[in-house]
Amino acid sequence: MFSTQPTKKATNLSLSIDVLDAAKQLNINVSKVCDAYLREVVRLEQSRTWKEQHAEYISAYNSTVEKEGLPLEKWRAF
Repeated sequence: MFSTQPTKKATNLSLSIDVLDAAKQLNINVSKVCDAYLREVVRLEQSRTWKEQHAEYISAYNSTVEKEGLPLEKWRAF
């Protein structure tokens, strides 16, 4: 989904002064933290969106499995 060595782009962010000052005092790399958190937020939102877009298919599949069982179930070894 995302590159392990992404190209970076400078951007402007508005951050709370007290939190930014505390982060600087703790030697926290604000860019790295913001990038990591934003990646996680994007991943979660993509997952939510995918589930929403495919909800009808998922529901139909689950219904079929409830009625007919799992495909190839008779060959399961566990």
